[in-house]
Amino acid sequence: MIETEQISKRYPGGHQALKNVSLSIQEGEMVFLTGHSGAGKSTLMKLIGGIERATSGSVAINGTKISNLTRSALPYLRRNFGFVFQDNKLLLDRSVFHNVALPLLISGFSKSEITTRVRAALDKVGLLEKEGLSPVTLSGGEQQRLCIARAVVNKPAILLADEPTGNLDPGYAADIVSMFRAFNRVGVTVVIATHDPAMIQGLGARIISLKQGELQE
Repeated sequence: MIETEQISKRYPGGHQALKNVSLSIQEGEMVFLTGHSGAGKSTLMKLIGGIERATSGSVAINGTKISNLTRSALPYLRRNFGFVFQDNKLLLDRSVFHNVALPLLISGFSKSEITTRVRAALDKVGLLEKEGLSPVTLSGGEQQRLCIARAVVNKPAILLADEPTGNLDPGYAADIVSMFRAFNRVGVTVVIATHDPAMIQGLGARIISLKQGELQE
């Protein structure tokens, strides 16, 4: 369960990205976080994932307040999460396989477990046949699928996706949304930030709206 209580975020220079945001997202829920560019969606995702800290208020994951954790404990919390960001940060000098394997290498998995998990993740997103290729050779949609494989290879409980279809044509975007729905059906909590209303039409998922850093009721 994700809970935020009166969280605000002010960046150096005075920009107020979020103001007194309180919300809860249940385990296994699929939620769309909507709002115009600059509404605070990305900031909220980073606070939920423990990438940034709130200026005030609290964020709790399954009852554990992120603000109470030491810096050394944060990486263990983040293992609960898979992250898909618009700037995908793929390693262009490594293969498709090694891009997905990286989180497992960092976590100290055995070579055999890494191979099993990476190939399973690539198979789920339809890229198994391209495991030996460079990400440079992939289309935009395939690169985003690669990011999803990397995000889920750790078998996270929570998947956070920030504008995952922002640079894709409608066909590729629909494929990406279908993948998120499939992970949600097997119990993964999915939170997707988007300013594209077409992405959420007909899905029946809960929608949380932000405007200028505040929740819209």
